[in-house]
Amino acid sequence: MTAQGVVSLEQSETNNTIQLNTLRRAAEAMDCVLVYALVPKTSLADMVDRRAREIALGALGRVSHSMALEDQQVDRDLEKRILTYIETALRDRDLWESA
Repeated sequence: MTAQGVVSLEQSETNNTIQLNTLRRAAEAMDCVLVYALVPKTSLADMVDRRAREIALGALGRVSHSMALEDQQVDRDLEKRILTYIETALRDRDLWESA
């Protein structure tokens, strides 16, 4: 790779316009392998917990609405209801089916 090629590569990287095939060629020129990865901003456990809570809140919201329409009292301890729903009603596969 020429000096001008390196400068061009660095500029396109700085401008967020670099292309994968360009990175691949640069890696090959340095006897390297290009590895492309997406890294989550949070842990997998946090992602699973957040998704389970979203599903639980959606389901519990529908139940609360139905009970309110029937003029029935709804348990106000929402956190407890969420945790109980997650523990008793959710399966692992439910977390990503409707995502």
